[in-house]
Amino acid sequence: QGVQFTALDFTGTLAAAQIQISMDGRGRAFDNIFIERLWRSVKYEDIYIKEYDSVPALTVGLQSYFQLYNYERPHQSLGYLTPADIHFAVNGPLL
Repeated sequence: QGVQFTALDFTGTLAAAQIQISMDGRGRAFDNIFIERLWRSVKYEDIYIKEYDSVPALTVGLQSYFQLYNYERPHQSLGYLTPADIHFAVNGPLL
């Protein structure tokens, strides 16, 4: 719950775009545990290691990381399949 997420500029921009704000109280990380774990992985496996020096470099780096995370790296919690394997098994291929 950083100040950047409660700042009027940020919340006003969301409201103007008709985006619903969803925040729990302080210390409620378990309400969104899967996303919290994902962002921990992103930070410790990519952002902190590579120390990007610009937003464009970060954007390219994150695209590469999520390609690896979703399509190439097996996940123990998914029976050593990738998230893409699970998604496409349930939903079928993209058209």
